[in-house]
Amino acid sequence: MVRHPGARATVWLVTVVAVLSFAVGVVNIASQEVALLSGYIPESVQRLAGFTGAMTGFLMLASAYGLRMRLRVAWYSTLVLLPVTALQGVVQSGTVTVPLVGVPVPVSTPLVVLSLASIPLVASGRGQYTESWSLSTSQLAALSALAGSQIYGTAGSYALHEHFPAVNTALDAFYFTLVTASTVGYGDITATSQVGRLFSMSVLVIGVASFGAAAGTLLGPAIEARFAAALGQMSEAQLRMLENHIIVMGYGELTEPIVEGLEESHNSFIVVTPDRERASSLRDRDLNVLVGDPSDEQPLYDAGIERAAGVLAATNDDAGDALAILTARALNPDIRIVAAATDRQNIDKLRRAGADAVISPAVIGAHLLVQSALGKAEVESVADRILGTTGEEVEEIAEDHDDEPEGASTE
Repeated sequence: MVRHPGARATVWLVTVVAVLSFAVGVVNIASQEVALLSGYIPESVQRLAGFTGAMTGFLMLASAYGLRMRLRVAWYSTLVLLPVTALQGVVQSGTVTVPLVGVPVPVSTPLVVLSLASIPLVASGRGQYTESWSLSTSQLAALSALAGSQIYGTAGSYALHEHFPAVNTALDAFYFTLVTASTVGYGDITATSQVGRLFSMSVLVIGVASFGAAAGTLLGPAIEARFAAALGQMSEAQLRMLENHIIVMGYGELTEPIVEGLEESHNSFIVVTPDRERASSLRDRDLNVLVGDPSDEQPLYDAGIERAAGVLAATNDDAGDALAILTARALNPDIRIVAAATDRQNIDKLRRAGADAVISPAVIGAHLLVQSALGKAEVESVADRILGTTGEEVEEIAEDHDDEPEGASTE
């Protein structure tokens, strides 16, 4: 079975399609070259496709951000927009003459190809986008107020069109409402009576208030996320983009070598620890860290345990590690869990808690020291054998050296 490339590759591909859609739309609007399909598609339709293509590019960027958040609604919107961008690329099949060469090149071909190629990729990754998109009561109220102000201004100015000589259609009325409520005010549509001026002031007050409320409630969470990132905290989008990573539960003296090893191997990982000072020091090293108790379900869920490749528990508290292992096993029964036992007596307990492999650094260290002191084995050769083995195999290696005949040594 071919493995899906993952959410990160999908987000990047959709982002490239969005940028191409915007760029092709702008080129089509500004270009004076004759389109390849000019004999079949009216020029006005091609120009309109340029404007809509640029707008579709912005919508695709919003969908890409939603995919980054693993939102199911973003998955649906992307599947709808990709055929649209491909069709717009076909309609905008214009050419641009390359400078110094004089060869006309179709600018929309990459857009059409990437849009069509992205459809099966996005469709096959449906299971990765499970998050629901929900708005708070205040956000719904702000959106309703914004929509209501636009409806009020459009309907009112159209009904009072005799007081606004430049308002002849519903589109003119909506245009007047939008530029007035957003305080742009081009001045091309103005009231010619007291009634019209009073209505214009009401649209201005209601529109500015609704715009302000919508900006505060809708953009507030994004601004808070930016502040959190500036303070070194991982944003919700960053957490949701973690996949095939290692979760390090807790932090202690045994954990630092593990983190260093993961850094050197360039494996993706995240440390979950309740120690804020330790978390701050890890953030200073640009490491992924989440403040929380690994024995609780929510921190492990936020760390993406359902998408993780494995879990490590290696603190100096075997009891705390056992609770964290129980929680991790309950959240993801199929994930591989490796633990380090500070006390040799707790090896079996950690296994019963759900660890697939338990390694006791003290026991291994003692075996290596004894074998080296007796001249039965070199520490380096035993360490080389330990690397790449499971916890159970490590114990077997140590037992094998205990059974070696006396006088056997490695020069």
